[in-house]
Amino acid sequence: MQLQHPLDLDIDRIYEKIVISRRGGWCYEMNGLLEWVLQEIGFEVKRVNGGVARSIRGDASMGNHLVLLVRLDQTYIADVGFGDGSFDPFPLTEGPFEQRGFNFRLEILADGYWRFHNHENGGAPSFDFKEDPADEQLFADQCQYLQTSEESPFVMAFIAQQCVSSGYEVQLGRLARTIRPGGVEARVLETEAEFVERMQGTFRLNIPEVSKLWSGILDRHEEIFSDKDL
Repeated sequence: MQLQHPLDLDIDRIYEKIVISRRGGWCYEMNGLLEWVLQEIGFEVKRVNGGVARSIRGDASMGNHLVLLVRLDQTYIADVGFGDGSFDPFPLTEGPFEQRGFNFRLEILADGYWRFHNHENGGAPSFDFKEDPADEQLFADQCQYLQTSEESPFVMAFIAQQCVSSGYEVQLGRLARTIRPGGVEARVLETEAEFVERMQGTFRLNIPEVSKLWSGILDRHEEIFSDKDL
């Protein structure tokens, strides 16, 4: 999105990007491809509308996350698209659970929604969903909004997230974060060369044009933090 490459829900385009070009993506792409793979194998998968930060933004957030419900001996959530969220599938069962030293929780709300609570150092605090089949137009509308609106967090800031064996690597603008069960290590990147090296080394994004984003990242950082004592 920062490079203004249009994104859609087309599975052929997503397959080309993730499998052939060995890139990542956001939830519509990552979970969309996972759904296709699981169905090809023979699993029963249901797409449902999720709402990241619905606890803050209300129902306007619904459809900004694609959630997959997979039916086995019971229903599981399989989510590879919530950047610094769960590592493995987990049962659709209310209560806390732990993965790789990180604590998560599922809650049933009074209005009939489920709420997934992320770990304490997660970038997004939660997402809500119901078990009803997805409204695909809602996904399409949110997909367009999130890559074009000036209010979209993906438009406002450069974001890269990756699960690693010890936790997560996150890049938010100039801020590089390594999140482990014991806490967070953070540093501010100082140069374009550092940024490009982190993209290529940590995130394996060998995209020459990513260097063009650095001046905008600096401007955004200055806009946010210029009046604050760092």
